[in-house]
Amino acid sequence: MKIRKIETNKKKYLDLLLLADEQESMIDRYLERGDMFVMFNMSKEPISSAVVTDEGDNVCELKSLAVSPQYQRKGYGKQMVDFLCKCYADKFKYMIVGTGESIDTISFYKECGFKYSHIVPDFFTDNYDHPIVENGIILKDMVYFRKELSV
Repeated sequence: MKIRKIETNKKKYLDLLLLADEQESMIDRYLERGDMFVMFNMSKEPISSAVVTDEGDNVCELKSLAVSPQYQRKGYGKQMVDFLCKCYADKFKYMIVGTGESIDTISFYKECGFKYSHIVPDFFTDNYDHPIVENGIILKDMVYFRKELSV
């Protein structure tokens, strides 16, 4: 697998981005100001993507981490997170990530070394034009996790 930074035509990978953030207008809020990375398989097909933004105060945010369904639960998401943490360790002290209240997603980020940080109440109901459902749960609050990056 190869991970590459995408400098132009980021919307070419919209299908992957929409797996993690299903409303394009929300993706538009951060896509151009962030660094986008895509993981390709041996056949050069994109299988995972993520965007990292500079949030100031020595903090970057991991946004829109996605893995194609047929490649999920095989370690590629963790591989992408590990790559990004190493990539940004010399630029930022912390990486944060916001997610819904889904147990699977929360467990994933904890396994990647993130620790609970804070909650943004009503984030999903206030910012999306339709209910966001994950694993049968309608998401309401954004749960943030933080990881200290080390060089």
